[in-house]
Amino acid sequence: MKYEEVMIGLKQGKYAPAYMLCGKEPYYIDKVADYIEHNVLDEMAREFDQTIIYGKDLTSGDVSAVIGAARGFAMMGGYKVIIVKEAQNIKKWEALALYMENPQPSTILVFCYKYGSPDKRLNLFKNWEKKGGVLMESEPLRDFQVEKWIREYVSQRNVELKEKGDEVRIDDKIAKILADSLGTDLTKIVGALQKLVDGRPEGVKVIDADLVERNVGISKDFNVFELQSALIAGDVVKANRITQYFAASKDHPMVKELGILYGFFANLMIYHYLPDKSDRVAGPALGVSPYFVKDYANAARRFSAGKTFAIIGYFREIDARLKGINNPSAKDADLWKELIYKIMH
Repeated sequence: MKYEEVMIGLKQGKYAPAYMLCGKEPYYIDKVADYIEHNVLDEMAREFDQTIIYGKDLTSGDVSAVIGAARGFAMMGGYKVIIVKEAQNIKKWEALALYMENPQPSTILVFCYKYGSPDKRLNLFKNWEKKGGVLMESEPLRDFQVEKWIREYVSQRNVELKEKGDEVRIDDKIAKILADSLGTDLTKIVGALQKLVDGRPEGVKVIDADLVERNVGISKDFNVFELQSALIAGDVVKANRITQYFAASKDHPMVKELGILYGFFANLMIYHYLPDKSDRVAGPALGVSPYFVKDYANAARRFSAGKTFAIIGYFREIDARLKGINNPSAKDADLWKELIYKIMH
């Protein structure tokens, strides 16, 4: 099941006897576990009928002690909730397979298995869903999905804020800067967005570059989006200034920024050969918001298809040298300077 499906069931009060929350992305695992922890039982019942167990504390990684607790009855007459965090430390699952043959109806058993998944070949999973168990796999976002996810998160928060007489919005440019700078770690992304949304000065309705710089520390002038704009505009001085800033900063590893720029020029090559270059068609074809199609149109006027092909080759050459191939001593600053020169000439 997906996160959204699991949450719909929980909010409707349709509780499963057991939840296996697993996957490489811990954000959704935490969201589901936190909801169960704070919403299934009231405050008084939690004192008696809710238990948090850590997988690292289980003797020899054996789940038997958890199952022993799960077979007990709720003292307050409702549900008994047992949440096992760090379940990736469990090595012996046999007792859970036996328990799921006849789970305790009043127990909600939750396993938080982060950064991976248990072996699906275990007997445990043969009848997991038939016995009412929920299996949710939380997969990380791909790079190209982050920008859209950020916009959707802000839109959801805006719905909540409007009920309180407030509102906030983020434009596509800022969403792209955040996506390019923060990576795919949803916990990190949400932390930054919470600072931006909840830390706004009173009356501020828009997440802009100044707000991002003050609250998240991403410079409005020295980021890969501004470098891309400088290249499109043919501004050699600005491009070199930004890349020298990158070279001197631990927050802008060259391999990461190269990857983002490479993606732009790879898309530019696709744009050159699109029969229909309208925003409506080109946006989906390139996997970007229609707002950014104008950047590709401007770049196409500066860089022909042939030049774009050559630039892609420059990126591959610099990437190889970053990895030590034919590069015994050149520093990032030198490689950046060389790359900018080749792109601009």
